Order: sequence, then C-alpha cells, then structure tokens
Amino acid sequence: MKIHVGYELIYDLPQPTPMIAVLGVHFTRASDVIVPDFLTANPPVPIVNYRDGFGNWCSRIVAPPGRITLSGDGIVRDSGLPDVIVASALQHEVEDLPAETLVFLLGSRYCETDRLSSAAWSLFGNTAPGWSRVQAICDFVNHHIAFGYEHARATMSAWEVFHERNGVCRDYAHLAIAFCRAMNVPARYCTGYLGDIGMPPPYGTMDFAGWFEVYLGDRWHTFDARNNMPRIGRVLIARGRDAADVAITTTFGPNRLVKFTVWTDEVR
Repeated sequence: MKIHVGYELIYDLPQPTPMIAVLGVHFTRASDVIVPDFLTANPPVPIVNYRDGFGNWCSRIVAPPGRITLSGDGIVRDSGLPDVIVASALQHEVEDLPAETLVFLLGSRYCETDRLSSAAWSLFGNTAPGWSRVQAICDFVNHHIAFGYEHARATMSAWEVFHERNGVCRDYAHLAIAFCRAMNVPARYCTGYLGDIGMPPPYGTMDFAGWFEVYLGDRWHTFDARNNMPRIGRVLIARGRDAADVAITTTFGPNRLVKFTVWTDEVR
C-alpha cells in the first residue's frame, strides 16, 4: 500500500518570529518513504534541521512579518496491515525496565500521574498486569470521554480531561498515558497521520492524530484510546512524553493560524 500524506499551514505574523516545526515523517519510517515530505516555506526562508532529545527531526525557521505558508507533501509505503495485537505481552517489574524507558513512567506537563494515581489503582488495580491492563485502560478512557473538536483546549491536561469527560484525540492519549504510568507501565505520546483507510464512511475532517505506545514484553506497542481498535495506515511523525514534546509548530511570538489542512489517503 502507498499512502499520500501532507499538510498546509498558513500563519499571519506581525513581526519576525522564530518557529520550530515537527512535521516530517519519523526517521523510523525512512525506508518506507517513496516521495520525501520535505518542509517548504513560502516565502522561502532558511530552514535549519536538528534532532531533539527524543530522536525526532525538527526544523527551525525565522518567519518574516506577514503571511507564511508551511507545507509538505509525500508518499509513504505501508504494509496495509492493522496495528498488531500481542495479548500475551507481559508487564515488567520497574526494576527490570531498561533505563531509557524510565522517563516514560514519570509525570509530565499534560499527564499528572501524582493527581491520577489513586484513581488509576482504584479503577485498574484488579486487572491482570500486561496487555489486558492497558486494554482495560483504553476501554475506560474510550467510554469516559466524549469526542468533539469544540472541546479542544491547548492547556487541557489529563486531570482536567478525567473530570470534564470530553476532548479530542490527544486528550484520550494523555489520560491513558497518565493511567498507564500510574500503573507502572512506561507510556509515550505519539503524533502522526491516521486516515480513514479500511473504515466505513462517513469520514470526519482530517487532522494530525494522537495515540500512544507502551513498553511491554521487551518492546513498544501501539495503543489508541480514541479509536480503541486496530487501524490501518498509521504514519508516525514524532514521539515524546506528551503533546508538549511533539507540538507540530511552536511559535515564539504573536501569530494567527489562518489555515490548517492535513491529508492522508491511500494511493490507488
């Protein structure tokens, strides 16, 4: 399967404004890239690339005053298979976890494990450790939250989502991540493309998607509390502790987002 991915973001800026963009297909999918989704800017500006502490490719620019368009368009090869289920994957004791996973047990900006620990153990303390525990968390979060773009709020944390009971895909991921970490399962936030491939209509407005990965049975596994089912055509862009680490754009100055368009479609 080939998947056509891309985006167009248009900003109005009153002054020269530094920006960081995390928009390219993740390096772990490099061998699948058929047409690279290089970041382009209009008007053209110098673009400096670097890799952050989580291994994500990031781009730095200084946008001039006025209107700027950031865009990318590429084609990625995909297996066409749904997310893998490994129901036998075991949960590790904390002392046996690899050192590099430990940061994903800690609380973070949007995932307040300290505030949600008591609720997590009350809800999931009697579940079997391992895959079934994480699935129980996804089941709860999926039913607990009402999805709606009108509920989106950049400052909303897992604690707030738990009590307000509404949000968008990143909020589902944040609450599930916080519960997993509280139950001693390393969990990390993922952002990327996820279209409607293999799903029946009607189709919603396309956007970047948020899901998460947990460390079980000596490897990382994909979970998605928003959709709560294996999906086809997931294309990773970045991973981090939560959405603060993988913001699509970070703008260091006043700005207005004029247009936001994302596409991810099977190439037939």
